[in-house]
Amino acid sequence: MTHTPHGLAAEFPDFAVKISAMKEKDAHFANLVAEYDAVNGKVHRAESRLDLLTEVEEEVLRKQRAALKDHVWMHLKG
Repeated sequence: MTHTPHGLAAEFPDFAVKISAMKEKDAHFANLVAEYDAVNGKVHRAESRLDLLTEVEEEVLRKQRAALKDHVWMHLKG
């Protein structure tokens, strides 16, 4: 398995254990994390030029990733 930058454990290292625990307890949070991981993977593939996207498509994915990360953060601090 390759390392994909911007994984949630790397983005929120102090909350890695909490993220794991919350995924087990909260289906909505688990789906949110799965969605973040999927979008983050698409961004990584685009940035690595494994998937060729337009600049606009990449920007849309980056914004989607940022919004999901914000949503995760709201759950973590709440």
